[in-house]
Amino acid sequence: MLVLPACAARVHPPLMEARPGAIQEGVASWYGPGFHGKKTTSGEVYDQLDMTAAHQSLPLGTRVVVTNLLNGRSVEVRINDRGPFARSRVVDLSYAAASTLDMIGPGTAPVRLQVVGAPEVSFVPLAYTVQAGSFADSDNAAALQSRLRKRYADVRVAKQDVGSEAYYRVRVGRFTDRAQALALARNIASSGLQTVVMEAESGP
Repeated sequence: MLVLPACAARVHPPLMEARPGAIQEGVASWYGPGFHGKKTTSGEVYDQLDMTAAHQSLPLGTRVVVTNLLNGRSVEVRINDRGPFARSRVVDLSYAAASTLDMIGPGTAPVRLQVVGAPEVSFVPLAYTVQAGSFADSDNAAALQSRLRKRYADVRVAKQDVGSEAYYRVRVGRFTDRAQALALARNIASSGLQTVVMEAESGP
């Protein structure tokens, strides 16, 4: 019988492609209070209430949809840190992202990752926006846009093709100051929506 050395058992998942539509499956974990306020690999200060995550190989700034395979819940996050470094784990989620996927209690969950947006040439964004929803159905996006326009002036739908599928993202505002975007995100979230502060799409 062939006996493998103990280190051979520490198998890490293969590197994930950064192209939009690329998929990876594995186990997700999360990190929270112990890292809150500390710098991430990107240089950003980690905020456990932001929709961010750590990945071993995806370029910093890559946007990924993470789906909990146990309950079907999904969340879009931005990669701004490196990790996880435990074997078989594919992504380390912020507290907010893990809470959305309902995996705080268990600590880990089987997930599917799908790349939905590559980073810009420069990781540090020139402008921020607040995403209030992401839909596969354009009618749902239009309905949310109409609802938000009753309270906010700059509400738009950004379409992005991912492989053979299309996503319609409802975004509000454009800011050069991230703190202002966070304030708007919290205001919108008070109405029950899941908000994400992210880089604004190019354009005026």
